[in-house]
Amino acid sequence: MKDDEPFLLDDPARLKALAHPMRRRMLRHLNMYGPATSTTLGELLGAKTGTTSYHLRQLEKYGFIEEIPERSAGRERWWRTAGGRGDIRLPTPDRLAPEDRPVLAEFHRLGMEEDRLLFERFPEVHARDPEWATGSRGFGWMTKEDFARFYEAYITLLKAHTHRPETAPPGARPVYVRLFTLPADDPAVE
Repeated sequence: MKDDEPFLLDDPARLKALAHPMRRRMLRHLNMYGPATSTTLGELLGAKTGTTSYHLRQLEKYGFIEEIPERSAGRERWWRTAGGRGDIRLPTPDRLAPEDRPVLAEFHRLGMEEDRLLFERFPEVHARDPEWATGSRGFGWMTKEDFARFYEAYITLLKAHTHRPETAPPGARPVYVRLFTLPADDPAVE
């Protein structure tokens, strides 16, 4: 897979691999701080090395991370995020078998819980660091085609301005960026 191609979570097992809180925390740490070992991750996350090793193998199995052979020696294996994983796309519920839809719902639930915590912390972080903590709220009318173009332009813009942790220039910081859209005329939103 090339770095600019979307990574589709079209396999329910692949989706399930990311619908696990420990794996999400590990992947977030690797995205934010770069390569780590299972021992390092275990210490940081309060988990046993066997547990982190198992979850790292699951993330590797489904293509989210990769071993760094040149840094690994003996039992110490170094891991990094796999290239091309910045644009992870989810299937729509109708593209999954009915028995696999709860995994997608759990993936969304975990993600929205993480996002809710970020939103709650936003005012405090913005007061302390307004040059880095910013927000935008928008509203507009779009056709499905307009919206598809908007989303692709957003992903392109995000990719154009981000770096991997190991190649980030001096002064770069990890930044959470969130985009979610809802149709304003949906009865659940009004």
